[in-house]
Amino acid sequence: MVHGRYAFGLNGGVAVYKDKVIAVVVPAHNEESQIGKVLDTMPKFVDHIVVVDDASTDATAKVVEERKKDDQRIILLIHDSNEGVGGAIATGYKWARDHGVDAAAVMAGDGQMAPEDLPDLLDPVVSGEVDYAKGNRLYSGEAFRIIPKVRYFGNSILTLLTKIASGYWHIVDSQTGYTVIGRRALKTIDWDSMYKRYGQPNDLLVRLNIEGFKVRDVPIQPVYNVGEKSGIKVYKVVFSISWLLFKRFWWRLFEKYVIRDFHPLVFFYILGCILLIMSLGFFGHVMWLWGKDGHVPEMSALAWMFTFASGLQSLFFAMWFDMEYNKELR
Repeated sequence: MVHGRYAFGLNGGVAVYKDKVIAVVVPAHNEESQIGKVLDTMPKFVDHIVVVDDASTDATAKVVEERKKDDQRIILLIHDSNEGVGGAIATGYKWARDHGVDAAAVMAGDGQMAPEDLPDLLDPVVSGEVDYAKGNRLYSGEAFRIIPKVRYFGNSILTLLTKIASGYWHIVDSQTGYTVIGRRALKTIDWDSMYKRYGQPNDLLVRLNIEGFKVRDVPIQPVYNVGEKSGIKVYKVVFSISWLLFKRFWWRLFEKYVIRDFHPLVFFYILGCILLIMSLGFFGHVMWLWGKDGHVPEMSALAWMFTFASGLQSLFFAMWFDMEYNKELR
């Protein structure tokens, strides 16, 4: 259950950013040391600051209540039980959807998102060029130096898998939470069914692709060591999100290329997977024969090479078809 406390004295009741109503959703769980700075540095053109306290056990809500006394733009929503960062974002999005917001950004409650980058993320959305803009911290050559190495490599792996699963082959830095979504997408996506944990950005990209929404990467600066405390265990997150992406990949293919439309790339993906699985069996057989007899019959070797090469070729054709089909969604 969510408890809400609303205030509407914002900006004199007038949208001040290019005549659009802008909301910023701030998911927060035990951020009493950081949330005050996030609220204090929020740009003046933001109309609504929707803080979603995800059942914090510290004084996060009290800090927000104190800031509300001086800033009527702040809306505090409180979860009775912890729903995860994705659940908190969904709550904020639903509020924005139901209150006439034109564009809703997400800025974490730990202060890792630079307020000065917000206009660059907002502009392509409020202008109608795209439906969803996401930050790209890896654009700069400084990213490798600033971002912790384990998180950098984990992000790189998940970015590759997200490209394949989501159909947005042009996106980079899939794990960034600094995003802006437009009104049409806010009203289309089923937020109650969205993944509620750290895989939320990946899950949302799949859903946006199925609905045919345009997505753009926007370079932003990576921000670390500002007092944030991360509870993410990278190895666990990589495995859990990879499994999520595997399931969402097949769901997207079925929903987009079988139910809503038809494209033969589905057959290429299925054929490629079958052939590669067969090639693993042939490879195991070849290794067994080599270890047993010291040589491998030509037909066994050819069977392995044929299934392996054909499987890869089918997958590459499928990926190419997918890239071509989705090239307009950028």
